[in-house]
Amino acid sequence: MGEVMKLPQAQALRESLRESGQTLVFTNGHFELLHIGHLDYLEKASKLGDALFVGVNGDASTTRLKGAGRPLVPAAERARLLAALAPVAAVIIFEEDTADNLLRALQPDIYVKGGDYVNKPLPERATVEAYGGQVRLIEYLPQYSTTQLIDRTRKLNGD
Repeated sequence: MGEVMKLPQAQALRESLRESGQTLVFTNGHFELLHIGHLDYLEKASKLGDALFVGVNGDASTTRLKGAGRPLVPAAERARLLAALAPVAAVIIFEEDTADNLLRALQPDIYVKGGDYVNKPLPERATVEAYGGQVRLIEYLPQYSTTQLIDRTRKLNGD
């Protein structure tokens, strides 16, 4: 089970991992409504290294990127849920629209995003490559998405 951390605490853990020769894997996202697709993705990501850190977009960031009425679940709750999952070592909430600042601060060995980025630009790629990290895209389960869950719920409610 992981822990929700502030950046300085995550940096200290990252340094400890580096000193012991362990590989840090990092991913990030909104994780608004945790579903089986998220768990599958996090399990796959964690297998790429020794520890998985997850950056969670904060509430203001999620509203800017996803629109009014989002997030459905506050960032602190999303972070606690993620930290309770076996594959996750640490969760850090961030308010920027990209994970660039976290990536520069933590310099994970491997940065992971979902396969939906195969055909679209990944804003953080240049940051990761600048410090010598690897970017890996993991196949995701397209039938599971938070947006699809929200849309189905709205249809059931007649919205």
